[in-house]
Amino acid sequence: MPSSPIRKLTPYATAASRKGVKIYHLNIGQPDIPTPEKALDAVRHIKRKTLEYTMSQGLLSLRSRLCGYYAKFGIRLSSDDIIVTTGGSEALNTAMLSCLDLGDEVIIPEPAYANYMSFAQSAGVVVKTVTSTIETGFALPPIEEFEKQITPKTRAILLCNPNNPTGYLYTAEELEQLRQIVLKYDLFLICDEVYREFVYNGQPFVSALTLEGIENNVVLVDSVSKRYSECGIRIGMIVTRNEALREVIMKFCQARLSPPLLGQIVAENSIDGTEEYQRKVYQEYKDRRDFLIEGLNKIPGVYTPTPEGAFYTVAKLPVDNAEDFCKWCLTDFVYTGNIPLGLNHYNLPYIGETVMMAPAAGFYVTEGLGVDEVRMAYVLNKQQLGRALVALENALSEYNKR
Repeated sequence: MPSSPIRKLTPYATAASRKGVKIYHLNIGQPDIPTPEKALDAVRHIKRKTLEYTMSQGLLSLRSRLCGYYAKFGIRLSSDDIIVTTGGSEALNTAMLSCLDLGDEVIIPEPAYANYMSFAQSAGVVVKTVTSTIETGFALPPIEEFEKQITPKTRAILLCNPNNPTGYLYTAEELEQLRQIVLKYDLFLICDEVYREFVYNGQPFVSALTLEGIENNVVLVDSVSKRYSECGIRIGMIVTRNEALREVIMKFCQARLSPPLLGQIVAENSIDGTEEYQRKVYQEYKDRRDFLIEGLNKIPGVYTPTPEGAFYTVAKLPVDNAEDFCKWCLTDFVYTGNIPLGLNHYNLPYIGETVMMAPAAGFYVTEGLGVDEVRMAYVLNKQQLGRALVALENALSEYNKR
């Protein structure tokens, strides 16, 4: 199993924190925005006397409410089309196990969410990639590149839209090209749409579930983690109109018994009555995006395209090896020009600050790609992002003088 590029440097960050270094965590998509009060109240005032198992496909009341949520995006579903999972991660893992057999192949545009490769490896699935580049803003590679990768063992294409790690938003034209190739070769289209609430170009989001003629081919992976800032409740879902596939998925779901009861209660109470919360969260992320992208592109030698979705960006840095640089930022660098006030969670006064990023090479399958790139998550407020940018600029200057 590969190590996570998002978490592999955590021991170095822990050691730095124990010395009193303030670390700005841009490495992981953990929102700092509070969970809706309405959802928290559902836990505070729970009236159950027994915290029981639920149905393996999840609470009917939650799945029914989700149908109403998807209808807002023009997606018409029945509650039977939705299977609640223990986070989007279980949804992805189960989709792999249900759609592909040992030795089958899945095509994934790279760079891609690193855990896709982990799930594929654990399922005995072979990953074939098509490469998108920072020069094109990580647009979908030409459809001919997908066809070059198709063999008799190809069973699926896996897409994240909006994309993690790049923030790229696939266009209706690009999705139509994928629809045609899925139809031509009778492939599954596994589409991870957990960031659909965060689309910044003013255009309606196009879901894979709205593509005509491939209704039985589409497997949607979703989660409440990011849109309601509820990563810890571990509630995701698989959505598909393919009844035969749902029967296979349910075998895995029955084996793990049920998704978390308390998480489902929180999720159900997050869907309706939080529209104003979501509007404010959306605007906050859009403002953070604009602030971070402008700031990054002002640093000498740094370049990042403007992402139109999610809350990530991939930036090219003026270094030979971004992983070495990211590690060095945690082990050898402290910016003391603007020491933050207060004590850290180890009850130590701050001695300076640094930034933690995810080396982008871990999001590529092709060896040698992304070695001078990092992924950043703009999940901190603009004040902290500003301090992170100052720390990064000073770190790059000092690193390249060694």
